[in-house]
Amino acid sequence: MKKTILRDQATTPDGSPMTLHEHDGVFMIRVNGVELMSTRQHHSEERLAELACSHIRSQAPPARVLIGGLGLGFTLRAALAQLGPTATVVVVELMPAVIQWNQTPEYGLGADALADPRVEVIAGDVADVVKAGRGRFDAIILDVDNGASGLTAAANSRLYSSAGLAMARAALKPAGCLAVWSADDDPAFVQRMGQSGFSVTVERARTHPTGGSWNSLFIGRIG
Repeated sequence: MKKTILRDQATTPDGSPMTLHEHDGVFMIRVNGVELMSTRQHHSEERLAELACSHIRSQAPPARVLIGGLGLGFTLRAALAQLGPTATVVVVELMPAVIQWNQTPEYGLGADALADPRVEVIAGDVADVVKAGRGRFDAIILDVDNGASGLTAAANSRLYSSAGLAMARAALKPAGCLAVWSADDDPAFVQRMGQSGFSVTVERARTHPTGGSWNSLFIGRIG
């Protein structure tokens, strides 16, 4: 039986251990021992990007998309596949170690997507980029945590508050889209999105195309 190997570790802003593990070619990121993501199950993240970018595939002027949370690169790669050659995708990742893990060629994670000339990578808090980006983005994709609460970092919760949702709406262009990934249903968050001026739909997507657990994708559109 092949062993699970600890490849690297870091500490979240809250002081929790974040680890990168590999088992038989499959990579996993865990916080406090809780698995957040893996290279085996990522279908729902890809579906999130597809829904967020479906309205801007052939847009002129060039589309501009913000992704909060790099993860293992699957959301970014799916967004790039939806967008034209002149689009810009800004990826904001709170943990510098996650960016480093993706850029490590031997891991085979998101290095190819990060090298795409359409991509701009920022190590920092996506809330700061949202706040400074008034009317700047056609789509905002948030996959920074386990849902509309802070597991990786408590400060992530502010993104999902009424104030955070208002800030996200202000950062979107007319007809823009806010797409949020969550491990579970969250009716209260859906209600807050509606109260913040979004027309909301909820889609359920599996972690793997042929099975796995169900995740919730909250899609908020303007107009």
